[in-house]
Amino acid sequence: MAKRQPTGFGGSARPPVVSPTVGNPPRGPDVLRRKVVGVLVAGQILGGVGMGATLSLGALLAAELSGSSAWSGMAATMSTLGAALLAVPLVRLAQASGRRVSLAAGSLLAAGGAVLAVAAAAGRSFPLLLVALLLLGAGSATNLQARFAATDLATDRSRAKDLSLVVWSTAVGAVLGPNLFEPGEAVGAALGLPLLTGAFIFSLLAQLAAAVVYRLGLRPDPLLSALAAQAVDQQKGESRAGAARLRSGGWEILRSNPLARYAVTSVALSHATMVALMSMTPVHLRDHGATLTVVGLTISLHVAGMYALSPFFGWLADRAGRLRTILVGQALLLASLLLAWHGASSQAAVTTSLVLLGLGWSASVVAGSALVAEAVGVAERPALQGVSDLAMNLAGALGGAVAGPVLTAWGYSGLGLSSMALVVVVIGWTGRRIGGVRRHDG
Repeated sequence: MAKRQPTGFGGSARPPVVSPTVGNPPRGPDVLRRKVVGVLVAGQILGGVGMGATLSLGALLAAELSGSSAWSGMAATMSTLGAALLAVPLVRLAQASGRRVSLAAGSLLAAGGAVLAVAAAAGRSFPLLLVALLLLGAGSATNLQARFAATDLATDRSRAKDLSLVVWSTAVGAVLGPNLFEPGEAVGAALGLPLLTGAFIFSLLAQLAAAVVYRLGLRPDPLLSALAAQAVDQQKGESRAGAARLRSGGWEILRSNPLARYAVTSVALSHATMVALMSMTPVHLRDHGATLTVVGLTISLHVAGMYALSPFFGWLADRAGRLRTILVGQALLLASLLLAWHGASSQAAVTTSLVLLGLGWSASVVAGSALVAEAVGVAERPALQGVSDLAMNLAGALGGAVAGPVLTAWGYSGLGLSSMALVVVVIGWTGRRIGGVRRHDG
């Protein structure tokens, strides 16, 4: 195992010295790079609209078809599981056939999920809805892969900028999507579709459009172009080695590396906290008389909180340290849960709670993900990042699954109170690490 870089106060490692020519494709037409970024931005906006328009309605539809709000959390659970299960196959498809094929395939799978969701509502089939939500998770996996596609042809001078553009475009679509609830119901009524399925038509059209954008727009393919510009044999060797480490090495790292264990756990628990409260909020608001417009606005503001200040939290993690930024995130999550506990009967309080929830998630995941990358050497990063993504998705799925029964048994206030246990774990562990760094420096 490669030796970890020395870690300073705040948990940030000293960056290694890298040659400016290593890892960059030879200089090529800048117009091609800009074209690729533009195509990815368009695809991400469409994909974000498709996912945002259906995720919250999936919880409402799950509650209706199952006959109990206890099953409403399965919407977030199945979607998250779908993203986890399909992420690796889509990456392997990209390695074999390029980003163009992989991203288009992921969008088509999500479109198929939208069709099945409408069929499930028409046939009153809860099991079929679970399959539909699983396939809709392909949209999330595709969105994640598209961010990395923006770096295929980038240089050190443009990589962060290109990546940030694609990330921000995801937020644009995700914020717009939930506000299509009522227009979707109007379209659904005109087409004779069951209640709560109209927005899935928007999702279907958006995902099909995204697939067309990726398939036709990514020519030449950015990943295949980058591989052709470098030592192809070396790239293939690294990919095979990375795949082998992904199967076993990541778990070995977690057992032997305390910083890696802390970073992966912090990201996973923060994500579980966010999914648990977010996934139950549409059901809680609807049960208390909120309109679909209010539900859509609340989720839109939550998603804006997740993405709007992520560049600031990245800057804060670099300046103040990873650990301190994780503490900021946990403080925001705790404030969100306290507000959910005490203000469950107020729509304004619930909306504010969801905004704080998104901000806390953003700070914790941005800083925690930076620690995941810094906990090991470059050769071991793919293995650890793969395990981290798996843990994050599984924690989110478990959080969504448990949140439904908790909501049924103890209400929204009880859900906010019980979720504080996850935050307390991260705060305590972070405090111990900061204390350990101080003792080491002293």
